[in-house]
Amino acid sequence: MAGKISAASARAHTRKSKQNSGFKLPFGMFTTISVVILMGFVAYAYQAIQPPPPKICGTSDGPPVSAPRVKLSDGRHLAYKEHGVPKDEAKYKIVFIHGFGSYRLTTIRLSQELAEELGIYMVSFDRPGYGESDPNPKRTEKGIALDVEELADQLGLGSKFYVLGFSMGGQATWGCLKYIPHRLAGAALVAPVINYWWPGFPANLSKEAYEKQLLQDQWTLRVSHYAPFLTYWWNTQKWFPASSVAAKSSAILSTQDREILSKIPRVDMAPVTHQGEFESLHRDLIVGFGSWQFDPMDLEDPFTSGEGRVHLWHGDEDLFVPISLQRYIAEKLSWIQYHELAGSGHLFPYADGTNDAIIKALVLGEKQEG
Repeated sequence: MAGKISAASARAHTRKSKQNSGFKLPFGMFTTISVVILMGFVAYAYQAIQPPPPKICGTSDGPPVSAPRVKLSDGRHLAYKEHGVPKDEAKYKIVFIHGFGSYRLTTIRLSQELAEELGIYMVSFDRPGYGESDPNPKRTEKGIALDVEELADQLGLGSKFYVLGFSMGGQATWGCLKYIPHRLAGAALVAPVINYWWPGFPANLSKEAYEKQLLQDQWTLRVSHYAPFLTYWWNTQKWFPASSVAAKSSAILSTQDREILSKIPRVDMAPVTHQGEFESLHRDLIVGFGSWQFDPMDLEDPFTSGEGRVHLWHGDEDLFVPISLQRYIAEKLSWIQYHELAGSGHLFPYADGTNDAIIKALVLGEKQEG
């Protein structure tokens, strides 16, 4: 009897084991599956944040080269376009630095009449990664200033020249004032983009100005500053809106901007990012809003002998760059000639007559009102 009971118990135990085997995994197998899933997620996340390699102009899979270019000492090329009178005949020579999402053909216009009247030569160039200029993965606020200097030397602009930077190009102009002031005859910062993390700004002032920006722009700048390795992902993901500027949103256009935009001659904008958005637009965000090696508000007057001047132009209805921070800079750096234009937005230098006023003030050192 005991033997029969033992056999029945054994069979029952076997059935129970078979039933339970469908619901439990050995601990080692569960750990392995978890690790595989985690590795898959990490691989996916890593792939999502990695920008594709740029399509270098002149290479087999890149856009063709159509503009004249200079070769820099590190092997990179800068594409450029000349305006005004021939440089050998010019009295004044200007290097124009374009803004975010622009290139050498989107300059503040130099009228031929003014160029011939005063003897002005101007060269615009594609900043690294834009247009037909090679990307610079090591780009910094110092690097662009040295690019300007080397471009001027290769084009034979002489020991001193003027720089004129618009919008993000204004940030590059701050770099020129810091790193190559001895090469400048004068400088103009036109609606220059600021960095909310420059330590010279009072915390309450920069915070107030920052919070006036669209929420999507606040997040875009925050990512660029605190987590630059996520900049590509943030600006290409589809879950949340990223930069309104990159998206060309009309929400950041003032009334004047809308009027001006409808009158600006159309230029082919496809070449702006045809080497890829990361080394042009996204790199701009990382450099422009990252941690700088200097604070512009610590700069000293580079023209103490009166041989040149620095001008800062800004519209009081600029929705891109808060006027309050430009006013603070102008008060802090009293040696800057500050021009504030009432009723003007970010695109005011493209308004009729304002371009000539900016350029005349730069080369003649006079106070010109737009």
